[in-house]
Amino acid sequence: MAKGYWIGRVDVSNDEGYKPYAVANGAIFKKWGARFVVRAGKFTTVEGASRTRNVVIEFPDYETAIACYNSPEYQANIKVRQPHSIADLIIIEGYDGPQPADG
Repeated sequence: MAKGYWIGRVDVSNDEGYKPYAVANGAIFKKWGARFVVRAGKFTTVEGASRTRNVVIEFPDYETAIACYNSPEYQANIKVRQPHSIADLIIIEGYDGPQPADG
């Protein structure tokens, strides 16, 4: 079964106001079996527009990723984040098919 992912791009305008959102996410994501694959980190924009922070969060499957986003806990936490940031977030199903052959 393919995993599910959140791919987020965020510009934070108030670091102190944003911190409670980030702290609360730990318990929320743990409840849904999520783990960070990418969290901030160095990046280079090679095409298109970018934001200052990037995140990829892995979930056991697509349905769980959707359920976490729609959960009352996360919906309440969004309200904490929104006054302090602008975010783009997509939820996407992972790929379990064939991979390019090595060499």
